[in-house]
Amino acid sequence: MNKPLILVVEDDKSVNNLITTILKTHDYRYLTAVNGASAVIEASSHNPEIVLLDLGLPDTDGVEVIKKIRSWSNMPIIVISARNEDKDKIEALDAGADDYLTKPFSVDELLARLRVVTRRLSAAPNQTMEEASVFVNGALRIDYAAGCAYLDGKELHLTPIEYKLLCLLAKNVGKVLTHTFIMQNIWGNSGSDDIASLRVFMATLRKKINCDKDAVPYIQTHIGVGYRMIKIE
Repeated sequence: MNKPLILVVEDDKSVNNLITTILKTHDYRYLTAVNGASAVIEASSHNPEIVLLDLGLPDTDGVEVIKKIRSWSNMPIIVISARNEDKDKIEALDAGADDYLTKPFSVDELLARLRVVTRRLSAAPNQTMEEASVFVNGALRIDYAAGCAYLDGKELHLTPIEYKLLCLLAKNVGKVLTHTFIMQNIWGNSGSDDIASLRVFMATLRKKINCDKDAVPYIQTHIGVGYRMIKIE
């Protein structure tokens, strides 16, 4: 299978060279852009499968680039930025980014994020209607049509809210979902009281799907930002 075409949007020459060297070494195809305007042009004309995007661009904020791309495409966008404040991560994720990597980052970390997105891309087009109605991740299985979830073949006894949370995370597996995104999808609003409720429901859901304490947890917390369902190999 051909590796996906990746658009690298980075104005810092040394970082741009580092990223493209990593991609070249691991047989990824890539394009580059050094500002927001050229990024939008490259994304629309070459239709890359993945975008690696710096937020601090010379002509515009990277969040604006995310919004423009999202107006016509769902191509995965991984933000790579020196901004490590929670509010910056939340703003980028709420604008439509799929993931967020803070500089400085390790080669292994970048490659791991790319593998997650690549698996998601390769799985989506090959799903039959039956497969699309059933989600499987490790020992976890969700039958959307039946409205049931199972762990190791045993039905999980979930409350309606817990089931909705599980389905939302599963349908966005590998993506960081912000508190605001989750609350708007579950409750239709995002008040401060709902964050406390969300934490309670997430804690009870975790207990039900993570029975084995030695196993990789299905749900990863991004403190101050949100949650992500991990794809279990």
